[in-house]
Amino acid sequence: PLVFASPHSGSLYPAAMLEALCVPLIDLRRTEDAFVEELFAGAPPAGALLMAARYGRSVADLNRDPRELDPAMFEGGPPRVCGLPTARVEAGLGCLPRVAARGEGIYARLLTREEGEARLAHIHDAYHARLGEELVGLRDARGVAVLIDCHSMPSVQPGRRGLADIVLGDRFGSSCDPRLTARAEREFRDLGFTVARNAPYAGGYTTRRYGRPKRGVHALQIEINRGLYMNEREVSRLATFGALRDAIDGVIAGLIDTAAILPKV
Repeated sequence: PLVFASPHSGSLYPAAMLEALCVPLIDLRRTEDAFVEELFAGAPPAGALLMAARYGRSVADLNRDPRELDPAMFEGGPPRVCGLPTARVEAGLGCLPRVAARGEGIYARLLTREEGEARLAHIHDAYHARLGEELVGLRDARGVAVLIDCHSMPSVQPGRRGLADIVLGDRFGSSCDPRLTARAEREFRDLGFTVARNAPYAGGYTTRRYGRPKRGVHALQIEINRGLYMNEREVSRLATFGALRDAIDGVIAGLIDTAAILPKV
């Protein structure tokens, strides 16, 4: 009863967006969790679901609350009611991002309200409607559902040294049964990877939204250090890619085994 989801590995960009860019496309590509859906391609053969976004995260960030909008980005006001300003929005990294990989502004013009609403409705809302439907369907059919939210993280980050190979985020134990986090950690450590929990990533909007263990839905976020498998500047696979994918197959099998013993609702 597992869904492996990759919300940030998409690489499609609408033509209207490309025409409005004032930065090179590669700067947007460098924000993607490129190839993550391929790393977890062993999920369907093992009997789990794999759901991958098609659009780049700079088009619409599926791991952000849709109310995390910057009103100053839009001509005539934002497409929807905005939530209280967050540090992410102020940094240009809301649900509809304003800045690219190097912190430079993405657009040469303001977006229209219609453009913003189209992205929210046809990308963000559609993705979460489908994901929610799959999780509820599994929970109702199996008595339990598990979401593994799959991400990658830059290997070098300002102010952070010694970043682990893998970061597991379970909202400090609140979003899933602790046996899932422990099994993922053990599988990765046994393969020789360094693992951290909830630092610097404890799980984002998706983990918070769906992780309800008492209601039979568990959510665990996995962040993979990009230096393990890709050239981050060129957004290309390294020779180590295949070995990492094979290693992750073992982690998938372990999580499936653990999901089978979780309490049903």
